[in-house]
Amino acid sequence: MDWQQILTNVAGEIIAPTTAAYALAAIGLNVHFGMTGLLNFGQAGFMLLGAYGYAIASVAGWPVWAAFLVALACAVVFALILGVPTLKLRGDYLAIVTIAAAEIIRMVGRSTSLTGLTGGNAGISGDGFKGSFQHLSPLPDGNFAIGPWSYSTNFSNSWWVRIVGWALVAIACFVVWRWMNSPWGRVLKGIREDEDAVRSLGKNVYAYKMQALVVGGAIGAVAGIVYALPRAVQPDSMGRPMTFYVWTILLLGGAATVFGPVLGSILLWTMLMLVKTVLRDVIPSTVLRTEQIEMLGWVLVGVTLMLLVIFRPQGILGDRKELAIDVR
Repeated sequence: MDWQQILTNVAGEIIAPTTAAYALAAIGLNVHFGMTGLLNFGQAGFMLLGAYGYAIASVAGWPVWAAFLVALACAVVFALILGVPTLKLRGDYLAIVTIAAAEIIRMVGRSTSLTGLTGGNAGISGDGFKGSFQHLSPLPDGNFAIGPWSYSTNFSNSWWVRIVGWALVAIACFVVWRWMNSPWGRVLKGIREDEDAVRSLGKNVYAYKMQALVVGGAIGAVAGIVYALPRAVQPDSMGRPMTFYVWTILLLGGAATVFGPVLGSILLWTMLMLVKTVLRDVIPSTVLRTEQIEMLGWVLVGVTLMLLVIFRPQGILGDRKELAIDVR
């Protein structure tokens, strides 16, 4: 077992575009759940809409900034359509509705009647929408190595995607930190704790919830763009499991914290890479096939999440006094 290579691969997950994308998605979910108490189980729907909006606009020849705005607009419209009839629901009812809404987006995206626009089951290949983003890169073409990590500078899984992805994560963290310490953020926290009390103070709870849904969904759409840039836009890759992963990341790092989503994303993907790599070397292929080892890795992640919710419901960085999940 080559531990040096294993640790190199594991450490590479820290700066991976996928890790950045999930961190952004968890930051958006943190606005929904951590700040406002909204049980949104459809964050993958916002991510898929953001990826589709950006990709379709880019394929049509729109510049990057315009395609980015199209992605945000798709998320905002979806949040408004979703929020108008549902934000008066509480708890489990809202969760069920958001799961269904995200599944509707996925099924519409893979519909054969929209193949000309969304690519149907096959999705939109990366070659069709990555060019304009890559042309913005100030880096020279080729490969570049930093320590043991060597990646392309501009193409799919590149340093350029990593730089932009983690820069967006840093911006999102800063903005959320400012929001949490603003009057707007304090109202959202009040809604999370007792919306009736906030309503008695003359605040429009419905409007604040809608604002939180729109903002968190927009951040989720940006996460969808970052997730799609190293690969393609494929609707089945952004389904229910993705929402589960985002929730795992948020609860692992700590809801209602600024850096909890980032820490959770890094820990999830590095530990998952470590577990899978070690299991492949330890367990013979005659006992478990590669795809079975992949599933076993996720089983261990699920068990870890259950133990976390039971023994440390506030997450690693969370404050039990600030927010904890009632598991009684």
